[in-house]
Amino acid sequence: MIILKLLIALLSFSPNLPKETKPKSIAIAPVVKKVVVVYNSIDANNLKLPNIESFSSAFEGYNLLKEQGKIQNDFLTIVDFSLSSQSKRLWVIDMKNLKVVYNTLVAHGKNSGLDYATNFSNVNSSNKSSLGFFMTGETYMGKHGLSLKLDGLEKGINDKARQRGIVVHGADYVSSNFARNNNRLGRSQGCPALPVELSKSIIKMIKNKSCLYIYHPSRDVNSSRLIS
Repeated sequence: MIILKLLIALLSFSPNLPKETKPKSIAIAPVVKKVVVVYNSIDANNLKLPNIESFSSAFEGYNLLKEQGKIQNDFLTIVDFSLSSQSKRLWVIDMKNLKVVYNTLVAHGKNSGLDYATNFSNVNSSNKSSLGFFMTGETYMGKHGLSLKLDGLEKGINDKARQRGIVVHGADYVSSNFARNNNRLGRSQGCPALPVELSKSIIKMIKNKSCLYIYHPSRDVNSSRLIS
């Protein structure tokens, strides 16, 4: 089914052919084949897989960052901001063993939207989330307890993350109870905030040069934007 969807997508972007032209076969690009193979090999671990669209974008950048030697911790964190804040829209995937380790709630910035995140920024004090690829840095103890610094890897998109204080941390407004009572999750000042009960274990797992990718369909991934 996934392969069929990808084939349909590829066809939709192909140039118009004369009506009498009927291609006998469709060649799937090797990179697409690799994404499909890897995606279908992931053990969901009784959780849920991310959408193929967000995973494909994340996988492309993850591989490039691995080739560049920037990523040394083989966990890929995907945040899918195309989804409602009431959805479990953050995944931590063990790329070495191809297994989903966590699938949980995550907050977006208060000026990015209410239930859905639709506006993004790289500007100080914007209180908006940033999209794109980040590398996880060091941990520290802050007002939210154990927190994780992030380095944005896309110039003009998220490279002000450290300057803005965009970090991974826990927050009590990131909970199913809050979402149920407010029809949305609580919101941060731009940080990808996590449920308090999971934040410490996730931070310890993904710290020190793993890849974190924040996806939204309004922006296509472009690995050429990654800071070399």
